[in-house]
Amino acid sequence: MLHRSTFSEFEWGWVRPVPVVRKGHREGVVHGGSWGDSGSGRETSTSSVSLAHNGVQESPGDSDIAPDTSSPGVFHHSQRRAEAFILGDSPSEAGSTLTRRQLGRHLREARQQNNLTIAQAAALMQWSESTLQRLETGNSERIRWRDIRELCELYNLDEKMTDALVGLAQQAHEKSWWHEYGDLIPPTFDIYVGLEASARVMTSYQPYLVPGLLQTAEYARALTCEALPSDTPPAEVASRVQLKLQRQSVVTRRRSPATLNVAIHEAALLRIVGGRHVMATQLRHLADLSTAPNISIRLLPFSAGVPMGDQIGPFVILEFGPAAKGRLPEPPVVYVESFVGDLYLEKPVVVEKYHRAYEALIDRALNEVESRDWFRRKAREYGA
Repeated sequence: MLHRSTFSEFEWGWVRPVPVVRKGHREGVVHGGSWGDSGSGRETSTSSVSLAHNGVQESPGDSDIAPDTSSPGVFHHSQRRAEAFILGDSPSEAGSTLTRRQLGRHLREARQQNNLTIAQAAALMQWSESTLQRLETGNSERIRWRDIRELCELYNLDEKMTDALVGLAQQAHEKSWWHEYGDLIPPTFDIYVGLEASARVMTSYQPYLVPGLLQTAEYARALTCEALPSDTPPAEVASRVQLKLQRQSVVTRRRSPATLNVAIHEAALLRIVGGRHVMATQLRHLADLSTAPNISIRLLPFSAGVPMGDQIGPFVILEFGPAAKGRLPEPPVVYVESFVGDLYLEKPVVVEKYHRAYEALIDRALNEVESRDWFRRKAREYGA
């Protein structure tokens, strides 16, 4: 039996290890990834995994594995642990993933505007190149506001921008709610959890399984048991399921819940997970959730054909809303899951393409009332 050891938002609430994107290669081309115990047989050191963010183009000396310069809107997870912290005045579940990404992106842009490579800037700061690279990619485990102020001085930033960036650095000092699950969450998953917890609007398409934010405990438990070795302690299974349920509070909480728009293909609901009773309960749960004012669930039936003329895999568009006063805005991100790894796409034209894809899908989907009726009808069939 093939056991999955890493999180994936859609199927398992886990994410897979991330492939290496080497300098000069196009988006989505994988070179030398290592899937650990997934059975692929490839053996490449995880130390060679890097994060390509926003198409940062550096000189050949900047790093051994450079960002994907041909695709300015894509970055991959890093294997390094991305520590999670609370984000300022966002709801209490939000982590500093956004804060770190914001800080890193603005520092990188400032460095580039000064025509400095990572190597040059690091030398002027008397840092190692890896220290600055971690800071720019949002993976630094320690962010000292004094260091940020010195970088701002080096980059000739004005007082307003300096204060904004120092403010971001000062926010990353409290543990998030999911920190207690640290022994169960692999390094890459902190990034997605933080984005999800901070999002104001999430737009998702799921052709295979019920999205994690909409799963019942029984459905989530059935998937988790399939993913883990048969001798996994019940307590670990329970903790993993609880983590997924905890994440759902981003759309179920009473105070300022995020908006969730979901299109689910009929195939995802005809696939039996955990038995007919579990599926019946899951479908009733979808019907009930779809009555919430902030949740829209649309069913894409087989009769809809192929709306885009090609297969579309699962994706989530995460939007973060306007920035609070004195904060810097965070652009939307598209999370795309594939067999070979997980991508985060930020280029505006790419995000817009996924918005158009979602619109094409729901244009063929049942409306919300029809979808709700279908869920309840199918639940009765499963319960018979």
